[in-house]
Amino acid sequence: METTFDFEKPIADLHMQIEKVNQVAEKTKVDMSATLTELQEKLEKTKREIYSNMTGWQKVQMSRHPDRPQTLDYIGRICDDFVELHGDRNVRDDKAIVGGFATIGGRSVMIIGHQKGKNTKERQFRNFGMANPEGYRKALRLMKLAEKFNKPVVTLIDTMGAYPGIEAEERGQGEAIARNLMEMSVLKVPIICIIIGEGASGGALGIGVGDKVYMLEHTWYSVISPESCSSILWRSWDYKEKAAEALKLTAEDMLKNGLIDGIIPEPLGGAHHNPSAIAETVKQQLLVDLTALQKKPAAQLVSERIGKFSNMGVVVE
Repeated sequence: METTFDFEKPIADLHMQIEKVNQVAEKTKVDMSATLTELQEKLEKTKREIYSNMTGWQKVQMSRHPDRPQTLDYIGRICDDFVELHGDRNVRDDKAIVGGFATIGGRSVMIIGHQKGKNTKERQFRNFGMANPEGYRKALRLMKLAEKFNKPVVTLIDTMGAYPGIEAEERGQGEAIARNLMEMSVLKVPIICIIIGEGASGGALGIGVGDKVYMLEHTWYSVISPESCSSILWRSWDYKEKAAEALKLTAEDMLKNGLIDGIIPEPLGGAHHNPSAIAETVKQQLLVDLTALQKKPAAQLVSERIGKFSNMGVVVE
């Protein structure tokens, strides 16, 4: 059964009405085409009204939809081939981050992303997309490998945050993320980052420094999740909706504040309604940017990337 959220109830009700009319038409052999057309038009209008006026919290919900495409789904749809590479050559292979060489439209790239998993068993295996330090060290190893062979880097971000366990901190979680920020800033190949779901805290930023940073339409990107923000400020999760609005975490807010380079539109109803369509949209955006970025000298890429992130948050009176 398809997962629907509270704000999607009017859409679910119309779907139910259409199904009932179809059942009546089939049972009685009465022509119900006029009624069906009217309901279909009402359904399309309702969808457009709801999905074009979503609140911050509703966007957070959409980004967590269990059927939403994840990194391996995008890789399977946009890459002509993919060779996964494993391990950080130090501790272990972190399953929360996947990566390897791939070909997109005839262009060789290194693609890296968070993988949450689709069911309970997969989510446990992938640690719900929350990477340990070795995950970020694996990502960095792959990025340095891409630099060695002069291949662009593509990162797909979808995480609730870096794993907060004591053992992760003991193995240097903060240092691993900080080193990624430093190394990505000066990597001598193009980097394109896309938030495909949740973009929470340093867990997202650990693979989020790029020449181009995009967000899918129904995603979020913030220093903290609405629930955690609510629990800190109000000692309760009950104010998560208020926190989501205050954090300005939607793609529109991020673009307005100059923190991302663009918004990639999703199919009506979200990426999970048409994974093939959103994958093709992402692929075309990647090909456009790869063509432009690969024409730039390495020194120019690094200089512009550092300048771009250095200017964030600067206030001029």
